[in-house]
Amino acid sequence: MKSHKTIHKYFSVLLSSLFLCAGSASAQAVDQSTPDGLIKTVVSDVMASVKSDPEIQKGNIPRIVDLVEKKIVPYTDMRRTTEMAMGQNWKKATPEQQTQLVSEFKNLLIRTYSGALSQLRDQTIQFKPLRAAPDDKEVVVKTVVIGRGDPVPLDYRLEKTANGWRVYDMNIMGVWLVEAYRNQFANQISQNGIEGLVKFLQDRNKQLAAAKPAN
Repeated sequence: MKSHKTIHKYFSVLLSSLFLCAGSASAQAVDQSTPDGLIKTVVSDVMASVKSDPEIQKGNIPRIVDLVEKKIVPYTDMRRTTEMAMGQNWKKATPEQQTQLVSEFKNLLIRTYSGALSQLRDQTIQFKPLRAAPDDKEVVVKTVVIGRGDPVPLDYRLEKTANGWRVYDMNIMGVWLVEAYRNQFANQISQNGIEGLVKFLQDRNKQLAAAKPAN
């Protein structure tokens, strides 16, 4: 069983690989017609984007946050990601609280893992053949990150929407992102209620926003 610290480290690489792909989205139209097409399009130019943007390499958080908001969020379903992380507690939240939770959780993911972007300069992405039926509405796209150490398998879970395929969960070393946060959310709700979770996320985001980049 991998330690929480190790899982966190590789989730950093996984999430940053998804976030950073936005850097090249303007140079190449994003293929939303197929799940693997979406992932391949946004991930294929990751390395070039890192090398061409010194500010991202330096860990410029405001720049990264702005980039993610404009280029990556449109290709994700953060509402479903948040709903799954909340589990049965999602239905206990008011519509206003649900909106707050989606926004704060999105910001938490962006700020928590944005510092890992510069780690991708020496890595390449290998795409596995897609195993899915033409009429499938939910699929898993498998990739492998090749770097200095052992290859790291990264899986993306996507759903088909009216606007194309959207990412709502990711897997690293057998752990899905949603599962990694579910217990933490449940504990917060158990102790302080839905409003307590909202405040927890808000406070954490304020701390991350005030923190200086490690590099």
